[in-house]
Amino acid sequence: MPLLQFNLVKNAWTKPQVKEILDIAYDVTLSAFNAPNGDRYQTVSYFDSDDLIMKDTGLGFQRTDKRILLNIRTRPRTNDEKIKFYQQFLAILQEKMGLDPHDLMVDMVENGDADWSFADGKPQFLTGDL
Repeated sequence: MPLLQFNLVKNAWTKPQVKEILDIAYDVTLSAFNAPNGDRYQTVSYFDSDDLIMKDTGLGFQRTDKRILLNIRTRPRTNDEKIKFYQQFLAILQEKMGLDPHDLMVDMVENGDADWSFADGKPQFLTGDL
């Protein structure tokens, strides 16, 4: 049940392409994190190119307007699960969308069971509803 927040440059991707990116991410989430089917929480924010700044951190590459900054909030994941997500997501984006590997940046922030309330003002992981 991770929450995936996609940050994209305005007009760099068409609406059908954005839908495909989200669908790919969902499928990889199911695979890499063993999330249950139907466990899908995603948002998309659009920025002018100058407002989505993603420098190379000294790695020596350039990014294009097709860049994707993906922020993930999730319950704790193993390093292997995280690496599997990074690798699978990129591989499929490269294959299906022609994404340059430098244009994808992913960060994950972990939180605990008490940090999620899906409805009704209840922490469903703590109450046993989930």
